[in-house]
Amino acid sequence: MSERFEELKQKVLSLPLEPGVYIMKDRTGKVIYVGKAKALKNRVTSYFRSDKSHSPKTVRMVSQIWDFDIIVTESEFEALVLENSMIKKYKPKYNILLKDDKGYPYIKVTTSKPYPEFSIVSKPAADADRYFGPYSGRRAARQAIDTISEALKLKTCRRVFPRDIGKERPCLNQHLGRCVAPCAGGVSPEEYAAFVQEAIALLEGRYAALARELEAKMLEASEELQFERAASLRDRMKAVKALGERQKVVAGAFADLDAVACVQGQTRCCVVVLHFAGGALQDKDFTLLDGVSESDAEEALTAFLKQYYSLRGACPKSVLISQPIEEQEGVAEFLSSIAGRKVELHVPQRGRLHELIRLAEKNAREEILRVETGQERRIKSLELLASMIGLEEPPRLLEAYDISNFAGKDTVGSMIVFEDAKPAKSRYRRFKIECTADGQDDYAAMAEMLTRRLTHWKEGDEKFCPLPDAFLIDGGLGHVHTAQKVLDTFGVTTPCFGMVKDDRHRTRGLVAPDGREFGISTVPAVFALIGRMQEEVHRFAITYNRALGAKKVRGSSLDKIEGVGEKRRMLLLRHFGSIENIRAATVDELSRLVPRATAQNIFDFYHND
Repeated sequence: MSERFEELKQKVLSLPLEPGVYIMKDRTGKVIYVGKAKALKNRVTSYFRSDKSHSPKTVRMVSQIWDFDIIVTESEFEALVLENSMIKKYKPKYNILLKDDKGYPYIKVTTSKPYPEFSIVSKPAADADRYFGPYSGRRAARQAIDTISEALKLKTCRRVFPRDIGKERPCLNQHLGRCVAPCAGGVSPEEYAAFVQEAIALLEGRYAALARELEAKMLEASEELQFERAASLRDRMKAVKALGERQKVVAGAFADLDAVACVQGQTRCCVVVLHFAGGALQDKDFTLLDGVSESDAEEALTAFLKQYYSLRGACPKSVLISQPIEEQEGVAEFLSSIAGRKVELHVPQRGRLHELIRLAEKNAREEILRVETGQERRIKSLELLASMIGLEEPPRLLEAYDISNFAGKDTVGSMIVFEDAKPAKSRYRRFKIECTADGQDDYAAMAEMLTRRLTHWKEGDEKFCPLPDAFLIDGGLGHVHTAQKVLDTFGVTTPCFGMVKDDRHRTRGLVAPDGREFGISTVPAVFALIGRMQEEVHRFAITYNRALGAKKVRGSSLDKIEGVGEKRRMLLLRHFGSIENIRAATVDELSRLVPRATAQNIFDFYHND
């Protein structure tokens, strides 16, 4: 490949300093990337220089290039149009691609008919009817039709008027007051057309203007003592106002404007488009892009603008973007060609327009947060952990260990397993430690637990297979050294780390057997993961320890003493360690834990007996 790489570098030297499109191909001749350039030689040469300035995605793409072609154009704008066309045609692997399968429908209003109807179409036609859109999807378009029809009491049935007037009984909507019922002949074509014009005003975002118009008509009807008509106008006015209040109204009047923001998350990039009309937020559209790094953000935004508005076949008069792009003038010219009029493309720095971009960015962050909660966020935490402690791959399987005892006795060990950063409780194991029966020795207990665990593994016990990608020990350097000795004895090379705590008993970091400590408090995802594992392994150990203690003291002679319940019994045994020590205690010693009257009862019980 290196020999071919040198051949490509020589081929680049013959390229012209002219605008055009370059087409990168792999060994099989498949197109893997299409780009445009003001000067082909300069742009293509940049791919075959040092890869230090390249993003990871570009490095991968360059490693796959076997050959390339170019097409020289008359202008940069012509190159941009050609590039967009070829991306649609070839769908190259390394270009940022938008999905076009959902389509961007329009709402059609048949104003050419006596009783206009609403429908959803894929694109406008060259006729006398009115079209609104494009909408982000058929569901959004249908919701707009249903909401407006309900507010203005327009028909939602499939009857055709005036053909079907009086042929059938009115439907339930007429009886519920949800429809003006043209089927019953109670509304003329002129009156119904007026209602539809109000619907058109709503589709255009003119909520406030329509509400004022309806209010004026209501007052006029009231003055003329047409109270029934005034009441009808009042209801329609309230419906229109309520409909307008559902929208996010932005201060100032922005006619036909989009705010586009590109935001990079932990695992993916999100581009949000907010559509404004008449000063009101009409709709939101968003696209999630995988495999986009921060260094690719400008390319992602540029590609999005070209493909998004090309797929929609429509563009507003003004498009606000969250950051500058290199091809800003060319992209603006391209959008103008789609709209059939001049389109302004700019980055607002302050004022009300800047606030719209901030709102778009906020929406983008919310969408990222929504999709990154769950598995993606957990995987990212493992990737960060691997990078921090020097693992080649994210540790999908982690095991954590802890020791617990009751007053220096009844020592137990716990082993928990996290798979893909989630508890795998069916693989939890607990150990009743035997080597510390005569005293407390956490190091010996840890050694015994790990020895027994690895012995099960070596013997092929499925309950202890496979080994984890890393062992985590609750404790400092001494515990890690103990664990490492056991791993070495079994020839296990799996890395081992201690989970150390600060003075407030909170997770501080991880410590390796060689003494290196990795602080995790500045990496929230890793801090949360390790903290959760440490709490879980401690909980599991304490739960087992208490269960053994309860079993051991069940039926104790302490239960026969007045004033001693379960809590005081456990308190006494935890402090004194055994019934023999409680029997030997004085009243003063007992009264440090329980009321003096109860302490006297305990003393009398054992000594009178």
